[in-house]
Amino acid sequence: MRFNHVANRLAREHFDTIVEMLATCLGFATLRRTERAIWLRQPGSNIDLQFSRSNTTGRDADKLRSQVSFLSDTPEQDLVVLQEWLEARGIAAQVGAYSDREFYLDAPAAFVDFVIEAMTPDLAEYGVEV
Repeated sequence: MRFNHVANRLAREHFDTIVEMLATCLGFATLRRTERAIWLRQPGSNIDLQFSRSNTTGRDADKLRSQVSFLSDTPEQDLVVLQEWLEARGIAAQVGAYSDREFYLDAPAAFVDFVIEAMTPDLAEYGVEV
């Protein structure tokens, strides 16, 4: 078997707005779309994201442990830009920190089972050849 994609859930009422944010702010392209899901890829990457529409009203209390993660030289500032983009569209969002090099963006009404993480590139230097 070969790795293909990771799937997460978005609140149905904010699905299209989050997809628009990923396309507009982060350059994601749509690979495939159905009534209940979308597959996205950021140019230059080799991992795809699938988001499914969810009717779930309760949120996972431990969702900070489940992230869609990005590398950035300015992780906190980049997440603040996304936070402001969401808030301009009526979706409450907040930026928090795991450490001084790892930050997260949560939009509780939209992200069902994950947060968006941004971390400095040195944290992805594992020293392992694959």
